[in-house]
Amino acid sequence: MNKFLKTFSMLAIIVIIASCSKSDSSNEVPLRDYAEQYATDIANIEEFMQTHYMEVVNNPGADDDMDVTFTKIPDGGTQVSIWNQTDYPIQTRLVEQNDITYKIYYLQLREGSGPESKSPCNVDQVLAGYRGEYLYKSTVDGVTELKGIQFEENKNPQSFLSLTGVIRGWAEIFPKFKTGVYTENPDGTVSYSDFGAGVMFIPSGLAYYRSSQGTIPSYSPLVFSFKLYEINRADQDGDGIPSYLEDINNDGYMYVFDADVTNPDDTDGDGVPDFLDTDDDGDQFLTRYEIRINVEETAIYSFDDIPTCGSNGNGKKRHLDPSCHN
Repeated sequence: MNKFLKTFSMLAIIVIIASCSKSDSSNEVPLRDYAEQYATDIANIEEFMQTHYMEVVNNPGADDDMDVTFTKIPDGGTQVSIWNQTDYPIQTRLVEQNDITYKIYYLQLREGSGPESKSPCNVDQVLAGYRGEYLYKSTVDGVTELKGIQFEENKNPQSFLSLTGVIRGWAEIFPKFKTGVYTENPDGTVSYSDFGAGVMFIPSGLAYYRSSQGTIPSYSPLVFSFKLYEINRADQDGDGIPSYLEDINNDGYMYVFDADVTNPDDTDGDGVPDFLDTDDDGDQFLTRYEIRINVEETAIYSFDDIPTCGSNGNGKKRHLDPSCHN
């Protein structure tokens, strides 16, 4: 496939992804300076973390396990703030967007564990329970107060959400967590345990920014407590290799970069990362045919069993090695 067709394919996928992230109910207000708004957002997030305390239900095996509440510390209160508590160390992830570096604070209440525990990459789908709040400052009788106002809660998710179709903050934090285990009950319900659970504090630039969504005002930082129950592996380019296995540097993240940025997940350097590229090594042979066990059949190798070119190759699997067809 030539580069034009590959680029067209990538753009089509990007359009689909972008359309999934928009809501018909969104309303946009005048655009603010990204750096100035981020300075306001991060100040409000840090103030919230310093003036509120957190309570976590640690009740393994129960439906309310890892439920989280946030409460304002009253004047003279002795509760330990989110900022100062040490049970769940505050972690950060830096994200480049809009020509500035955003900081996402997050807490890992539990990483997630089990015999089949796994982490999503940032383009997979997640089954996650969550509660979302937006941060809002209001002034009454000359007194300004920062509040967290709940806008949504989903304790029993019934469908998977694609991390390419939700806000950027989710896609950056969920790969830091793992699934747990689950069992089916006689009544047809499912019970989850040992799942990953956490809290993320997202600046508006990595959320909805100037678009209001439902009851969420524009330019609102968001706070999510969440539980990662299960994941679905995606295959964005339909080449038969799940996208997470096309994460060349194995960091859990894949992106489409500008042309002047070297992409570690782009084998042939054509500007189309492998997870969107139907011909990963640029040898004009489609990846989905290179991983077939027999060219006359449709059966494909499991990823670990995809052969290399042997002594004539460079040790890479044959769909990543253009010398296999030279």
